[in-house]
Amino acid sequence: MIELEKTYLAKSVPKGLAECRSKEIIDIYIPRSHLHPKLRIRKNGDRYEMTKKEPVADDASEQEEQTIILTEEEFNALNKLDGKKTRKIRYHYPHDGRMAEIDVFEGALKGLIVIDFEFDTEEDKETFAMPEFCLAEVTQEEFIAGGMVCGRKYEDLKKDLRRYNYKKLFLD
Repeated sequence: MIELEKTYLAKSVPKGLAECRSKEIIDIYIPRSHLHPKLRIRKNGDRYEMTKKEPVADDASEQEEQTIILTEEEFNALNKLDGKKTRKIRYHYPHDGRMAEIDVFEGALKGLIVIDFEFDTEEDKETFAMPEFCLAEVTQEEFIAGGMVCGRKYEDLKKDLRRYNYKKLFLD
């Protein structure tokens, strides 16, 4: 399956976000030894899965995605592997007829908020206007990819975030 999406750094916390539907996500990218692992196991609310994502033709906005549904027992067994881990709360935020996925990172990445929009067609993706609560599109930036932020601290990303004048954001 090909996934079409754009990724943004948040400029502000969108109004009413805390009241939106949300779920805890725990990501574990393996193997730890890779700079940017492509294989991920995920606790997605009360669902568990293993996903491999790779860019199509060096375009991070188009990803070849393969997913296998796991049982909780399988996830717990794979969770013992030495991987890069992160925890976030994903909010589903309605915006202009679309659903934004807003990831509010916790733990060592607290203060980082990333927003994804998915699209049905290439034209839809190309004509999409960045919302006012977004600071900058970072779809093609490797430093913000899931496998790159996993297992890191906010301080590790500071230099790259500074290029966008990103300021730490917190959900009150």
